[in-house]
Amino acid sequence: MRTYATGEVRNIVILGHSGCGKTSVTESALFYSGAIKRQGKVSDGNTTSDYDPEEIKRGVSIQTSVIPVEWMDTKINFIDTPGYFDFASEVKSSLLAADAALIVVSGKSGPEVGTEKAWDYCEEIGLPRMMFVNQMDDDNADFNRALGQMRKKFGKAIAPFQIPLRDEDGKFIGFINCIERYARVIQDSKDGKILVDADVPEIMSGEVESLRNMLIEAAAESDDELLEKYFNDEELTEEEIYRGLHAGILAGTVAPVLCGAVTLGYGIKVLMTSIVKYVPASNKCKPTVECEDVKTGDIVERKCDPSEPLAAIVFKTISDPYVGRLNLFKVFSGTLKKDMTIYNVQKDTEEKIAHVYISRGKELIEVNEIQAGDIGALSKLSNTSTNDTLTVKSNPVKLQGCQFPAAVHAMCIKPKGKGDEDKISAALTKLREEDPSIKVEVNKETKQTLVYGVGEQHLEILLSKLKNKYKIDAELSEPIIPFRETIKSKVEVRGKYKKQSGGHGQFGDVLMSFEPLGDLTKSYEFEEKIFGGSVPKQYFPAVEKGIQECVLNGVLAGYPVVGLKATLLDGSYHPVDSSEMAFKMATSMAFKDGLTRARPTILEPVVHAEVLAPEKYMGDIMGDINKRRGRILKMDPEGKNMRISAEVPEVEMFKYCTDLRSMTQSRGEYTYHFERYEEAPPEVQQEVINKRKAEKQG
Repeated sequence: MRTYATGEVRNIVILGHSGCGKTSVTESALFYSGAIKRQGKVSDGNTTSDYDPEEIKRGVSIQTSVIPVEWMDTKINFIDTPGYFDFASEVKSSLLAADAALIVVSGKSGPEVGTEKAWDYCEEIGLPRMMFVNQMDDDNADFNRALGQMRKKFGKAIAPFQIPLRDEDGKFIGFINCIERYARVIQDSKDGKILVDADVPEIMSGEVESLRNMLIEAAAESDDELLEKYFNDEELTEEEIYRGLHAGILAGTVAPVLCGAVTLGYGIKVLMTSIVKYVPASNKCKPTVECEDVKTGDIVERKCDPSEPLAAIVFKTISDPYVGRLNLFKVFSGTLKKDMTIYNVQKDTEEKIAHVYISRGKELIEVNEIQAGDIGALSKLSNTSTNDTLTVKSNPVKLQGCQFPAAVHAMCIKPKGKGDEDKISAALTKLREEDPSIKVEVNKETKQTLVYGVGEQHLEILLSKLKNKYKIDAELSEPIIPFRETIKSKVEVRGKYKKQSGGHGQFGDVLMSFEPLGDLTKSYEFEEKIFGGSVPKQYFPAVEKGIQECVLNGVLAGYPVVGLKATLLDGSYHPVDSSEMAFKMATSMAFKDGLTRARPTILEPVVHAEVLAPEKYMGDIMGDINKRRGRILKMDPEGKNMRISAEVPEVEMFKYCTDLRSMTQSRGEYTYHFERYEEAPPEVQQEVINKRKAEKQG
């Protein structure tokens, strides 16, 4: 593949709901552009884009892949993204490299939740977009219904450049170009079914004219000169219409709608031609990029120009136990050439590049250079990962990286095989390089390794990758909730430890008071009020050491004690038999006796949760939070959504991501963080105590 200049590249991220045909678009584009000789199918597991064993097994995309296609002397970098919401991090990172979006819609289902999310992603960052209504060959496909739903959801930006053509039986037989007023009809030939030019049927001419007038109006609104001509009732030429639509697409005020059936090849050539014709090149979509000058800290601009200093960002890292690490990057300015030395700003390291590649699925095509606006791949960079900026040390800048979705679904992970603990740790580190939305931590208290994902399926696939890629069998289980214990009243209690076994004995005697400290963020506070030397000062540290060890295990269920004030009031000692160990033991006896009588109680962790969802789901969400013993703090409007702030016991938040998706048809999202400890209700306390007893007996 030749090196393409900056103005000859289109970076198109393909978005949409799962199952709408995003991967089929890339496969069809490869086939009809001549890049591959045989068109694969998702159902057969042989597409270029979905090459990962997990994708083949499940029949869905789970990671981003770049599919470069050459069409009309232009390189179209299709960026195929997953449709499942658990892999939203893949979509978010892909948007870093995109100049425009192609949102694929199923002709059968119409715009779905994934379509809405795709549109919102584009709105957030001002990304130009096109719509493609796929699967028009299906008997249940209805273009007009899908178009009406899109207009209702996304407004007047929706502009149908094409409409489907059907025969008397309602079967899809082609489509009509509304601007140029011609039809393309499916016809049999010796090479199979092909599309040929035809006249617009008389019965549809009125509809075509109506849509054409709407497009002319949209084109005129995008250009002041054309708008004046339009108001003067002067006819716009096709060239002027295209110019106006081109400007509207760049501004985001026009979203062209095309249609077809890509698995059969219908509409894919028109789609690629439309991308070349309507979507501006990289240097027009993003002529400059803001970045931070590493030396001064100032915000500077870099032009999308191959002669500028290099500034590129890694938007995807693929880690393979056999092949090694592969970094996909987008060049925003300058030119990245082989044999040059690049500087990683985040890691403060320099590396010499031996080879530069273009990635096409799992295939790597070596090239000499990647110019500004284009996408490439680098292999075997030892310290580079997603969101890292690649530049030159003499002129370093830092590009804005991607904010990944919060990993809120936590599970305990452990290997099934003995001796795999170290192996699983190394494997999880490599999987995190591929997917930074995964979070791993070892809980010091429970000794559990916790893995956090966006949802249940996210972690299921993590398990599969551990097994298939790294040969580690692992299992997931519920994480242990870190309860606490405290006391609610004040007591005075004596602890006496006396032991005689020949020779020197052991003697320690303390009078202690235990009371609530009033601060649950502290474990304990120790004070001594000894008068008259009844306990020598040399034993005070031993008493505190005894308290320090005792608070690690409470008297109800063995959880750590918090909010305790312990005061040494009095005691006695033996000049020969007393020792530090004896006073520590006496303190321990006083602790166990005293806390049992000081109305001990169990505390549960409470989290602060922020739930974002459309207003129509607020009733269900609030009702569900109440069922979880939560408290609603406030509700605030945020864009098209409402944000609920609430406090909920952590034990009630397990698998909340699944329940929230179910309540909101996957439109809701949430984050949470630990807030404080509160006394648990009696029934919860009893359940916790019984569970701990069963664990000890089992």
